Amino acid sequence: MPDNGDLRGVESTPRRDAQVRVFAMPPSDNATPTQIVQGFLEALTSDDPQYKTARMYLTPRAAENWQPERSTTVLADGPDAAARAPVQDDDEHVAFTLTGREVATVDAQQAFSPSSGEYNKLLRLIRDAETRQWRIDIVPQGVVMGQSDFERNYMSVNKFYFASNTAGATRNEPPMAVADPVYVRSHVDPTTQMVRSLLAGPTTWLDPVVRSSFPTGTALAKGAGSLTPDDRGRLVVPLNGKAAEVGTGRCEEMAAQLLFTVRSPTPAVEEVELRSGDKELCSLAQESAEAVATRGSLHSPEYLYFLDEDQRAVRIAAGSDDTEPEPVPGALGEGEKQLRSVAVAWDEHTAAGVAVDGKSLYVGSLVSGGSLGEPVLRSTGKTEADRLTAPSWDARGGLWVADRNPAAPRLLLLEEGAGEPMEVRTPGLDGRIQSVRVAADGVRIALVVEKGDRRSLLIGRIERSRPDGGTAERSPVTVLELRSAAPELEQVTAMSWTGDSRLVVVGREKGGVEQMRYVEVDGSTPDIQQPAALTGVKAVTASPDDKVPLVAYSVDGIVRLPSASQWQKITKGTAPVYPG
Repeated sequence: MPDNGDLRGVESTPRRDAQVRVFAMPPSDNATPTQIVQGFLEALTSDDPQYKTARMYLTPRAAENWQPERSTTVLADGPDAAARAPVQDDDEHVAFTLTGREVATVDAQQAFSPSSGEYNKLLRLIRDAETRQWRIDIVPQGVVMGQSDFERNYMSVNKFYFASNTAGATRNEPPMAVADPVYVRSHVDPTTQMVRSLLAGPTTWLDPVVRSSFPTGTALAKGAGSLTPDDRGRLVVPLNGKAAEVGTGRCEEMAAQLLFTVRSPTPAVEEVELRSGDKELCSLAQESAEAVATRGSLHSPEYLYFLDEDQRAVRIAAGSDDTEPEPVPGALGEGEKQLRSVAVAWDEHTAAGVAVDGKSLYVGSLVSGGSLGEPVLRSTGKTEADRLTAPSWDARGGLWVADRNPAAPRLLLLEEGAGEPMEVRTPGLDGRIQSVRVAADGVRIALVVEKGDRRSLLIGRIERSRPDGGTAERSPVTVLELRSAAPELEQVTAMSWTGDSRLVVVGREKGGVEQMRYVEVDGSTPDIQQPAALTGVKAVTASPDDKVPLVAYSVDGIVRLPSASQWQKITKGTAPVYPG
């Protein structure tokens, strides 16, 4: 350390946190059954790519039949291993029971899902007749580990496919990319894992509403090895012969899928080059990807919208420091009708508003001089809480809203925000919808559903069928396979989409206090900084572009949360929304 001289500024560069890799130890000679079991469980949490060390704890036959990639079971704590009977010196076989409390599973497709219940599996050891060493001969398929080890070993990443059966193709627009979150081992070549997972196809839940531009059977070329970008950020992906004859347009869509996918675990990738054999198929740079395909997080809103003290629709520039709103152009901003909620289409040319009593839904253009006309929908619920929810627009211009009338609760869709409302089928829905938000990709929908004294956040898949037998004028729309995105929250009071596969949720756990948190659509918790605490939250909104600040309506009025900062008051008002 110098002890004299002038102070001088030093250029600093950000450093990535060093990653600590964990390697398992092989079984020691004359290890006891308990040591064998503990060594095997520890080996499951290591960074050994093929679990070679873990297999050393198994008999040759068990090692051959064991399939660790089949599933990962996550327990609240590490698995407890207990011998079913005291181990004697002359024993030739010993049984252990692995127990714990399940909190999640990751299946063979690397898809995460929350779970509950008790984990109870048999592990049996035998003593080798020649070496007299203990080895495991009965082992559960897959791997098991505690939650802390799972968080150290795995990371959530998105692979991308394209929305199918949407209006983009008929409008000659770029296809809409849809995020399919999966978990990969974070220290075992995640880039190559992601490419292999992408080529294997979408997860079962998402598959019915997306497509892949890769021809069926496309895989990495034999002997492709580890995929690593070069010094210029270019990633070369060698494919097998199934992709050899694709045209330029389709190849660029394939490259866009890869580029969106690999930039999640490897942000340094700036360009993807696809090859088959000695032939270059195509290449796509990051700056050109938006012309080939679009995705929700690439859409940055122009304005933030909310209602002022006179229940008129107003707006301020999104992401700005403005605190003085201006009325939106058109009847919704002129106070022709007092409103309780508002929703703005993705193109920010049209808006919808629910009247202050919740009975009527109006749609108007955001153009000066326009009039509202008659409501496009009415509810006959007896109280305000039994009438219309706040509406939500999908990416193709459809307007979604739920009627909470207990006598006839239903989810409704107005194509292009007009015409006769279509009742959306919701098989398996158990409860009454209290809130509706459609994802930017147009194929997923978030619902707050009330049953008894519980309000849960559910994610559903939007499927659009062809007209039935040619007799129906419109394609039936169905929300299928609803699943919980925040199972630990007992009372969800507000939510909004943000990022490609994430939501921000306000709610509380049983016996807990109100909190705001990010959740993934698969029910996992992202490894990112959670929002700063805010009390009395009644509504929250976020943009798919996560660079735009969160905005909420609380006891302090309209407030926003700049990145890595504290909540700041904007102005008085209610019901804030970004487009969507």
